[in-house]
Amino acid sequence: MRFAFFGDVVGRSGREGLADHLPMLRRQLGLEFVVINAENAAAGFGITENTARELFDAGADCLTLGNHSWDQKEALTYIVREPRLIRPLNYSVLADAPGRGANLFETQSGRRILVINLLGRVHMDSLDDPFAAVDRELEKAPLGMVSDAVLVDMHAEATSEKMAMGHFCDGRASLVVGTHTHVPTADCQILPGGTAYQTDAGACADYDSVIGNQKEEPLRRFTTRISGGRYKPAEGPATVCGVFVETDDATGLAVRVEPIRVGGRLSETIPQVDLVRA
Repeated sequence: MRFAFFGDVVGRSGREGLADHLPMLRRQLGLEFVVINAENAAAGFGITENTARELFDAGADCLTLGNHSWDQKEALTYIVREPRLIRPLNYSVLADAPGRGANLFETQSGRRILVINLLGRVHMDSLDDPFAAVDRELEKAPLGMVSDAVLVDMHAEATSEKMAMGHFCDGRASLVVGTHTHVPTADCQILPGGTAYQTDAGACADYDSVIGNQKEEPLRRFTTRISGGRYKPAEGPATVCGVFVETDDATGLAVRVEPIRVGGRLSETIPQVDLVRA
């Protein structure tokens, strides 16, 4: 199975970048399933039904969220109606968060992929333990039995927490990938147990920016400690950043993982795929 994950979409630039490049990437890489982190899709803060629809129209099969899940209030009701939108799994059961933190999808070929969204706790909002939450979910839909592939989006601040999650899920997930810090890391690899891993997929955003935001306001705050207004997404051409994974059909574990970067300012890298063999 071949699938891809794309990192945090920041504003209109990120949405337009995916509309421009994702259809080509789906064809060129023979992608059976595409997941996108969309928690910054609506003007940099949260998601709306219209911005979600743009990403689905571009070729997304599932959207994950993060710490900005509820910044747009309509997301609270939209997520109940849209099973392709996934929020962090580890919201407390007492919080009665709407929607779901994991979902099992069936591809057009009949294969099943489990998508799980988690929120880290180091320097982040205080939620339930993401390790205990993912452990329960993986036990309910074990790889190679209930699910043909498992993708875990670990939305977290700390590199250490993301890496720990990768090793915690090693051998039980096809891919554990980090989001939230908006910069693609250089550690794309297959862990010893067969799980593909990258600490951060990077953002789908204009990289002439401060993590996808126009530079002026972050610079003002860093240099003066005074806020001059809201952060606004940078509006130049986006670099679309993601991760390509190919799995063993028998086990669901990764046999190949490579970064994807196309468009914008960063150096381009697109995996070479033999579609005839697929």
